[in-house]
Amino acid sequence: MNTEVYIEVLQDRVPEEEAGVQTDAIIDRPPSPIFVPQPSGTDKYTQIEAGELFDFDFEVSPLLDTLIGKTLEQSLAEVIQEDELAAIRAKQAEYEAVRSAELAEVQRLEAEVKRRFAEKQRRIEQEAARLKRETEVREKIAAGAFARSYLSSLRRGVFTQLHESGHFYDPVRREMETLILPDVFAKVAERLTNRQTSSITVLDDVILSALTKGNNAYEQRLAAEKAEADAREAARIAAEEAAAKAKADAEAEAKAKADAEAAAAAEGQPPSEGGEAPAE
Repeated sequence: MNTEVYIEVLQDRVPEEEAGVQTDAIIDRPPSPIFVPQPSGTDKYTQIEAGELFDFDFEVSPLLDTLIGKTLEQSLAEVIQEDELAAIRAKQAEYEAVRSAELAEVQRLEAEVKRRFAEKQRRIEQEAARLKRETEVREKIAAGAFARSYLSSLRRGVFTQLHESGHFYDPVRREMETLILPDVFAKVAERLTNRQTSSITVLDDVILSALTKGNNAYEQRLAAEKAEADAREAARIAAEEAAAKAKADAEAEAKAKADAEAAAAAEGQPPSEGGEAPAE
């Protein structure tokens, strides 16, 4: 069997054998003669010798080689395909086994992560409860200390508040604060008000004077800038007028020269060097 990738034609002849079988003679009614209609027309014939139309070995051998080759190629392709399918099934089974093992490992890891997370949450809750208990104990201790310190200084604080509110006072100091000091404070405030008013008036005068001077200086500068701009504009206009006048004089001179040349050409005399026609 040819196992090459590409089919090759087999050149060796296959052994051939001939066998014949002879049946026994049986006496029977002769067959009915075949009905042959009366021929019409003219009969023609052609003599064909053996081997002139069809050579079995020469005509059939390529077909047999092709059929056998195609059959072997198809068989080989089917065998290769079956091998590939078997290999694919083996790889698929191996992949399924690996996938199942990986899936089991992933499930185990997920369960471990969940267990660790639950343990972490439980530890966090325990720590939060411990901190809460410690905070409550600390607050209770602080409240007790504050109560003891507050109660220890309560008498002194009460007397201080009563003294500050005026229940215990010096008669001489009270007289000074109620009779003498208000008049003194009023006179001092009046004097300070007058001084502040005079200072504000002087400051307003100084600011007004400075603003007036600044305004005058600004107006003078604007006037100087305007005069300078007017002078520049007048100079520009004068320069433009001078340039226009010079251009007009040059055009008039050129026109006069052209007229003189035209007149000289008309009279048949060449113009003079100065460009003027000779006097008659």
